[in-house]
Amino acid sequence: MTDSWWKKAVVYQIYPRSFADSDGDGMGDLRGVIDHLDHLAELGVDVLWFSPIYPSPQDDNGYDISDYQDIEPMFGSLEVFDELLAGVHARGMKLIMDLVVNHSSDEHPWFAESRSSKDNPKRDWYWWRPARAGMAPGTPGAEPNNWGSVFGGPSWEYDEKTGEYYLHLFSTKQPDLNWENPEVREAVYAMMRWWLDRGVDGFRMDVINMISKDVTLPDGRLPVGAAYADGSASFVGGPRLHEFLREMHAAVFAGREGLLTVGEMPGVTIDEAKVHTDPANHEVDMVFQFDHVWVDRGPDPWLLVPLKLTDLKAILGRWQAGLATEGWNSLYWNNHDQPRVVSRYGDDSPEHRVASATMLGTVLHLHRGTPYVYQGEELGMTNYPFRGIEDFRDIEALGQYHQALSLEGRNPEEVLTVLRARGRDNARTPMQWDDSPQAGFTTGTPWLAVNPNYPQINAASQRADPTSVFHYYRRLIELRHCEPTVVTGDFTMLLPTDERIYAFTRRLNKTELLVLANFTPHPVRAEIPDAPSWSNADLLLTNLPTPSPSPDPLLLAPWQAVVYRRQE
Repeated sequence: MTDSWWKKAVVYQIYPRSFADSDGDGMGDLRGVIDHLDHLAELGVDVLWFSPIYPSPQDDNGYDISDYQDIEPMFGSLEVFDELLAGVHARGMKLIMDLVVNHSSDEHPWFAESRSSKDNPKRDWYWWRPARAGMAPGTPGAEPNNWGSVFGGPSWEYDEKTGEYYLHLFSTKQPDLNWENPEVREAVYAMMRWWLDRGVDGFRMDVINMISKDVTLPDGRLPVGAAYADGSASFVGGPRLHEFLREMHAAVFAGREGLLTVGEMPGVTIDEAKVHTDPANHEVDMVFQFDHVWVDRGPDPWLLVPLKLTDLKAILGRWQAGLATEGWNSLYWNNHDQPRVVSRYGDDSPEHRVASATMLGTVLHLHRGTPYVYQGEELGMTNYPFRGIEDFRDIEALGQYHQALSLEGRNPEEVLTVLRARGRDNARTPMQWDDSPQAGFTTGTPWLAVNPNYPQINAASQRADPTSVFHYYRRLIELRHCEPTVVTGDFTMLLPTDERIYAFTRRLNKTELLVLANFTPHPVRAEIPDAPSWSNADLLLTNLPTPSPSPDPLLLAPWQAVVYRRQE
């Protein structure tokens, strides 16, 4: 086991409430995961990342934690968790937990004490402030600053008992912890050590670059026509973030081996990521950046912007170059907060779904970094056909819909069009295991409707089909395990101005790989430089039965991806 074992690993994210339900209550649980561990072992992944499974009121589906050292009863118990962890380890995989410590639930005992009185010892474990000077507490506009919450509305909630406001960058039930208080930090570190001592192999840290804030909490920039301001300049990558992460590493991870730490960091820059992920700095192993999943968003949040392939290539190319010698990239298309990539950047029609899903997988997994597979991605699961707002369950979608209509005067259908395409519930529909009722996810009524295409898209049929998305992902994962060039080879972008073809090379010593991917539903020839030199290269991988529809190895069929290898 080396310190950089995770460079050749593939991580699989489990969203527990939507993975598998073992008791028929319509909600996924840990026993359901245990029942499907062999699916994950067959896929070949190395690490399982669990979205939060701690006790929670479930206001934000578990990202509002009321007890950091137990298991949410609807998911199971600590005893079942220990059984799950043993099963994961027995299959040669690791398990990392989601760590949500920018905020807790308002039902956590820490917050219950904090809000009980102004002189409670835990009062400054959270961010409390009086009303804006000259304004009556609790009246519109009296909030301490003009920041808006990510989920809609102001980022401050008035508490009548003490006459002050508490900060919540997300839901009103997710008050922000005050990391300026050393007692808060030590309580968090003690909790983390407790999980590691139990056998957990690391953490994915939710919005961890928001834990340090400008303590003056100044007003933010108010966009024209917006109800609330963007305060991110005062809490994204704050003044003490590096200090806090290094302190965490020293207090929690130092002296332990074989662990993985991943920091989710919305808005992080390449230069910042270099510092965060440079091993010499002892902060985190890798970060989640968002540039490539914001590429189809414009200045108007309620206007869909078509994917421009050159923009996507420019973003991913910058991150590959920026972390080429220092730090490390995480690679992902999907997670619990993003729509399904085959519907977003590919083509989810029956004709092209398999090809575009596997093409997108090829592009991602052949980059330099650690790939993440989100549950169902290995099946090519698609977005859900939402009819109206009544089909959504996500607090973000519901809050933004209300704000867009009531405060911004938006047209309902305009807002729904964007939510259907980008809403987080697209990723949260239940896992499609087979063609039985409710896709084999539950024998009861699922908490969120199953995608009606489950008879055609499910794990059972794909595991039996060697040409399926599932088996192609197995080959991608095996390639990373077996080919060192995929892991550490240099990255060179080709055809940066081509809107149809994504092309790049990977090189390690005398081995060079050429990756070509067609992002269109039409045959396209990849006009790469020095094309004749690849004429005798070996075809290492393709997502279609034949290399191309003609003897020309650079002519790609619709949504085709190919990987060639040559040796000097």
